[in-house]
Amino acid sequence: MAKEIAGQLKLQIKGGAANPSPPVGPALGSKGINIMDFCKQFNARTQDKAGKVLPVVITYYADKSFDFVVKQPPVAIQLLEAAKQKSGSAEPNRKKVAEITWDQVKAIAEDKMVDLNCFTIESAMRMVAGTARSMGITVKGAFPENN
Repeated sequence: MAKEIAGQLKLQIKGGAANPSPPVGPALGSKGINIMDFCKQFNARTQDKAGKVLPVVITYYADKSFDFVVKQPPVAIQLLEAAKQKSGSAEPNRKKVAEITWDQVKAIAEDKMVDLNCFTIESAMRMVAGTARSMGITVKGAFPENN
């Protein structure tokens, strides 16, 4: 028999660095989830991605048990890593902070493809390029066509 789902919780936590302090502790504690159990499982699962911000979707059940899915790092964070920047532009339409290549955009799109709501790598690349544009990061060259 399937467990009764009590709800879902979405958090962004650095890989391998979940601890019971805020924001993780209060978010889980208010739902009745065992905080230390979650932290141990999350840290064990994400030790290979230590330091990267990872979105996690926690499904908790009526009997206080839980399971969670760790997703790929957000596109914005991957773009900042690729551009070697600390943050995006405050005025992206006027002030550009960095440039990246279409190859870097393709690598990010392939990495994030499972979490995006698109079916082709070209559409994923356009989504990543749009995020870059809104952060003040320009993409060098023309969109690579597969003709």
